[in-house]
Amino acid sequence: MKTLTCVVIGAGYAGIHTVKEIRKRFKDQVNKHPLRLVLIDGNAFHLRKVLMFRPAVTNEDIRIPLTKLFPDEVELVQAMVLNINAVEKKLVYVNDVGAEHEMNYDMLVVTVGSVIRQPDSDQGGIALTSLESAQKIRSAWLSNLQQAASESNARERERLMHIAIVGAGISGVETAAELAYYARRDGERLGLDPQAIRIELYNAHDRLFLDGPAKVGMKLERLLQDIGINTLHNKRIIKEEDGVIWLSDGEKRSVGLCIWTLGLLPNPMIQTIGLPVISDGHVRVDVSYRVSDMPGVYSIGDCAKIVDPLNGHVDGKTCKEAIPQAARLAKIMLADLEGRQAPVHESYMNLYSIGLGPGKGLTWVNKWGIDFVITGKLSWKIKEYTWDAASMLTT
Repeated sequence: MKTLTCVVIGAGYAGIHTVKEIRKRFKDQVNKHPLRLVLIDGNAFHLRKVLMFRPAVTNEDIRIPLTKLFPDEVELVQAMVLNINAVEKKLVYVNDVGAEHEMNYDMLVVTVGSVIRQPDSDQGGIALTSLESAQKIRSAWLSNLQQAASESNARERERLMHIAIVGAGISGVETAAELAYYARRDGERLGLDPQAIRIELYNAHDRLFLDGPAKVGMKLERLLQDIGINTLHNKRIIKEEDGVIWLSDGEKRSVGLCIWTLGLLPNPMIQTIGLPVISDGHVRVDVSYRVSDMPGVYSIGDCAKIVDPLNGHVDGKTCKEAIPQAARLAKIMLADLEGRQAPVHESYMNLYSIGLGPGKGLTWVNKWGIDFVITGKLSWKIKEYTWDAASMLTT
């Protein structure tokens, strides 16, 4: 009996859960569908991307070695995929030492996710886009505090202790909230007044939390105020230069640190490896995650545009959507192998959980047309659990 080769590209949230669910679904099929399972990623680790702000405030390591998540039965390949040949069912990749290789597949899952949007190079500040940039933010902030501790000029000391967060999506909100806790603790440790540290969240829209009702956005803003974060609406930052941020309305403000959190874009690599891409940059898939005109190829997660066939709702791009997609995909792949009717996509419930620093959070659920809001420690525990579950640390 032929052993089938199943390759998963990408070790983000969708990728690791796809591997987990395929192992689970095919475990009892070893005599019917013997499987070689391969996970390809450019890194040897899974990056907990939703926690990118943590290295910026605490030096926390948010990498998990793939060998820890998959100690056996999964072939791990550290490489970048260059091309997918759907006719020959073959992919080309270059490994971590620069050597080019080919690999045949029977089933292929593309879960290469998204990349964090960056400002233009002349816009200044630091964009929170990677581990390196997070560490750069941490270093710049500590340097500012050390200068502030010995600064005799009150105006300059005030500037050094002023942080501007540009972008008020969930990433911007959580980054501001973590800074509100840890930056003030750093300041106190250096003999500075922690309340003199000013954190401002610049929002280009007229309210927070555009993914939910306005009343929840107002609740979120009040919780941010409670921890010392000032939210500024309808404020668009153009650039930061020499300790000054420039706004689109001509206003200028002095800052010690400007952090950009501008959201996500589809991974540009999907446009170069031979996949069908729609106008917004996402992979074109059907209701069972099959890539158009590429038999045996599937795609889920941030990189694919997935639409609910019942209501036309486009699925979200967070790990809460990726995890059920992965579970459904494993069933689809097995059904396709056996020529059975495969499941189709179903939307996940409206749910968001936002961390607001240690012990604090806001969780919103819309069920049966009713809004449920949970705050405080319970919400924080929900958020911690979702962070850990997404990275498979709870199983």
